Amino acid sequence: MQKTIFISGAIIGGLAVAIGAYGAHGGAKYMDAESMITFGKAVRYQMHHALLLLAVALAYTQWPDQRKVLNLSAYSLLGGILFFSGSLYLIVFAKLNMGYITPFGGVLFMVGWLSLAYAAYKHKVSN
Repeated sequence: MQKTIFISGAIIGGLAVAIGAYGAHGGAKYMDAESMITFGKAVRYQMHHALLLLAVALAYTQWPDQRKVLNLSAYSLLGGILFFSGSLYLIVFAKLNMGYITPFGGVLFMVGWLSLAYAAYKHKVSN
């Protein structure tokens, strides 16, 4: 699981760079100012949470007794990226009204962060 989460974070981070570059160079001419703000937010949140996935993958080695909670964190972050950033991309590129899905992604982000904090709190330190 740890390797899969790390690879996922790395791929999602790389995709954030590629999507961001498209928006900055080629796609910007197709977007109005409001769409550019929405697009930037989608890329930014995707990258931040891709990096957090890398941290979660590393946490598996530090807190092996918290695997279930770390799994919750990883799945929540993956879902958050899909629903939050994905819905914003659909709003910008497909002009679909997906704004009702975006908050669900935000809640998943919060679950991911809080479950990571919980894993750290509950980890049993051995002397």
